[in-house]
Amino acid sequence: MQPTLEDLNKILPNLNSKLKQEICDFSILKGLPKNTEILREGQYIKAIPLVISGLIKVYTRYEDRELLLYYIRPKESCTMSFAASINDEPSKVFAETEENTKVLLLPISKIPQWVNQFPDMNNLFFKQYGLRYAELLDTIHHILFNKLDVRLYKYLKEKVLLTKKNPLVLSHRQIANELGTAREVISRIMKKLELEGKVKQHSNSVEVI
Repeated sequence: MQPTLEDLNKILPNLNSKLKQEICDFSILKGLPKNTEILREGQYIKAIPLVISGLIKVYTRYEDRELLLYYIRPKESCTMSFAASINDEPSKVFAETEENTKVLLLPISKIPQWVNQFPDMNNLFFKQYGLRYAELLDTIHHILFNKLDVRLYKYLKEKVLLTKKNPLVLSHRQIANELGTAREVISRIMKKLELEGKVKQHSNSVEVI
């Protein structure tokens, strides 16, 4: 489905009008169900996603462990995809929809032209780089300097803020995967957080107090 100018005005109102028309002419608007893998490590990029609604998580994987890097929220895009496409390199990350998501797919065949022709395109992704850089530094900081209980509680609070859902329907295994640890470790820390009155566990969900 082709996007309309009305669609673009909702998420990128300040873009150059000619660039908006180009995006409408060559991009695709697509709905993706929850838990849809849209990018995997080693895959060459065909389109760069710009989130209209919903949420995408970007993560890395090593052997059987995963680590959540950042979320792509509405009005945001994936800088890792942008960098890989510009350099014609395979992706170094995985990306998956966290919930039902609507994305605008920008074709990589047009990106070099738009970058050279429209300063607005450069500004859009420079802002994204600044945001992702700050988020990745924050992730590294928490991994290096915070205990896992602090990381886990921060992760749960951020998930509530992003999804606007509380309780969260999450398994201990899913949490462990995203934080790069073992399920048994998460189960132990969840009990600790519950005793501290920070969370309340239900049969298939967790409520952040």
